[in-house]
Amino acid sequence: MVGKEELYQVLDHVDHSREKRAEMSSLILSRPDLVAPLMEIAFTFDDPISSRASWVLEFTAKENLDCIIPHLDLFTAHIGQVRFDSAVRPMAKICEYLTKAYFSNSENKIQKALTDRHLELITNTCFDWLIGEHKVAAKAYSMTSLLLLGSKYAWIWPELKMVIEQNYANGSAAYKARARHTLAQLK
Repeated sequence: MVGKEELYQVLDHVDHSREKRAEMSSLILSRPDLVAPLMEIAFTFDDPISSRASWVLEFTAKENLDCIIPHLDLFTAHIGQVRFDSAVRPMAKICEYLTKAYFSNSENKIQKALTDRHLELITNTCFDWLIGEHKVAAKAYSMTSLLLLGSKYAWIWPELKMVIEQNYANGSAAYKARARHTLAQLK
């Protein structure tokens, strides 16, 4: 039986390799009861193992986003408190997965599960990531999420446009490429 302590120990052996993340993700998918302890570890903000838990959570969400549904309150309440860049990127990617599913033309469980409160917390966090000192991947995923969220909440697009334009001159080439794409979609 794997509990939170054992899961923590196993996460210590996870690295950036797809193989290790996929292996751990398979374990989580086979044991949905491990999603909650995985999130608890991911949201232990001052512990470097939290990044590894975040990587595994992202891999798990990519394979089966519905496994997060019972934990949306926990996820959305804590994503804004993640500090390590190596944990922010996968959390931003999960937000992108969630918003893409929510705004999908194909009916799915995420559309029924995400509440206005969840969407508000995702919106606030994505703006924080976009404005803050984070790497370009988190900013790019945030732009995509906010672009989608703006189709539901009209105030988001003008704010998104303003933030992107203000930060454009100082952005990296990758930031500028995603910014141009996002701005083109806002027109």
